[in-house]
Amino acid sequence: MATAPLKKPLDPPNQETIGERFQRLAAVWHEKTDYLSSMSEASSHPAYQDIIRLGPAVVPLLLRDLQDNHTHWFAALHAITGAQPIAKDMAGNIPRMVEAWLSWDKKNGYQW
Repeated sequence: MATAPLKKPLDPPNQETIGERFQRLAAVWHEKTDYLSSMSEASSHPAYQDIIRLGPAVVPLLLRDLQDNHTHWFAALHAITGAQPIAKDMAGNIPRMVEAWLSWDKKNGYQW
């Protein structure tokens, strides 16, 4: 009776850092949603929701991307932190919305 050759054990799965996972998920999210005009539809995409599930550790990465690229992380930041620094009169004014979150960031000690 022939025996099956011994297989080398599988390497452990690659452990992504929070930053690597964020970058991967953000790239998927952009690829799948950048054409959408509805931010509520874009923010309901599974990759965006996975970013939210990364929790507080991803907040500095969201803030940096918000500052550098004005990426719409407003819903993610709100979902993770519970904060809502954007006044109603700022709605739709992306530079002011970004400024509000970056001001909130400084008051709450986030660094990146």
